[in-house]
Amino acid sequence: MLLRMGLDVDGHQRITTGGNFVLIGGGEETHEEMVEKTIQIDGKLAHKGKQLEEVFADEFDEIARSRRPAPPSPSQTQTK
Repeated sequence: MLLRMGLDVDGHQRITTGGNFVLIGGGEETHEEMVEKTIQIDGKLAHKGKQLEEVFADEFDEIARSRRPAPPSPSQTQTK
């Protein structure tokens, strides 16, 4: 299970749960960033055909730290 906690607060209590994660706390922006990053991690795991419980800590760290490629700029996507 992945547990993430946001330590900045703005008076609201935020909790988001999923099949293999719990996200607690954080201001609006922080909590949204945690949600987005967790979704990215789940997508990367799915792309590898793995579940969270199937990866070791070092592989999880690599997945979590990897960046999603930036989308192409408009000039790169011009059609002919």
